[in-house]
Amino acid sequence: MKKLAILTSGGDAPGMNAAIRGAVRAALFENYEIIGILDGYKGLYNNEYIRLSHRSVAEKLNHGGTFLGTSRFDLFKNDANVIRAAENIKGLGIECLIVIGGEGSYLGAYSLYKHGVKVVCLPGTIDNDIASTKYTIGFDTAVNTVVEAIDKIKDSSNSHNRCSIVEVMGRNCGDIALKAGISTGAEAIITKKSEFSCDAIVEAVKEGNNLHKRNTIIVITENICNVLDLAQYVEKETNIETRAQILGYIQRGGVPSAMDRYIGSGLGAKAISLIKDNQTNICLGTNGFEFYYTPIEEAIKATKPHNNYVDYLKLVLK
Repeated sequence: MKKLAILTSGGDAPGMNAAIRGAVRAALFENYEIIGILDGYKGLYNNEYIRLSHRSVAEKLNHGGTFLGTSRFDLFKNDANVIRAAENIKGLGIECLIVIGGEGSYLGAYSLYKHGVKVVCLPGTIDNDIASTKYTIGFDTAVNTVVEAIDKIKDSSNSHNRCSIVEVMGRNCGDIALKAGISTGAEAIITKKSEFSCDAIVEAVKEGNNLHKRNTIIVITENICNVLDLAQYVEKETNIETRAQILGYIQRGGVPSAMDRYIGSGLGAKAISLIKDNQTNICLGTNGFEFYYTPIEEAIKATKPHNNYVDYLKLVLK
């Protein structure tokens, strides 16, 4: 009987539970034993795990977060700690480790792979910044959360004739900002791919005011600037009341969307199918309907292409 393990690592993402469930049910169907590592690589290092069954994953499909827990385990950057984790896996008789997470989680899996551990990676992050897949588990739910929040902010902004600068997550990837900004009719969408200019934002706000718009929405990806300072600058230069809204961790929580339940379940089941066919040391991906994989060496080195959106859907900052 094959013995597998699964863990979730890094930032939590809606749909992770669906992926765990899909993998567990597919594994049990194949008569494999599967255990869940608690709290990501930290639990792997400390040898903390639970045995998973049909009952373990019952009623988990529609829950956000990850019931296995997760963590950011900086000690895993030390090779000696990776070796200890690899030895724990071998000591448990694990034939393959399934890792659900983002870029940092993939690097952790790659480190284990270099020490002889067979791995299969599933893309689980709201940021959608994994190059080997078009969509990541959690991205769709996060965008829906941002769209709902911006719609509410617009109602209030319209009442007060106000400009709102909305900061969204994404680390160094602007996909949440782009998709949510387009979906809410934002006047400007600012990502790392934009040439950032405070004066260009000021002009966009003034232009909207000249057109007698009672609200202006600017969507910006995190880690670009201090949005509180930016709001003060825009208000000073335009004499239009301006507020900064940092949406923060609400983007990670909540009930996963149908899309995230679907791709999470599909990726989890696909992982087991590939393991059954002795296809390991790979990173899975999806275009939203089909599931595919990339060798882990290629996935780690891949660079995510920038989407070419229609010009009028974004502000070109000069």
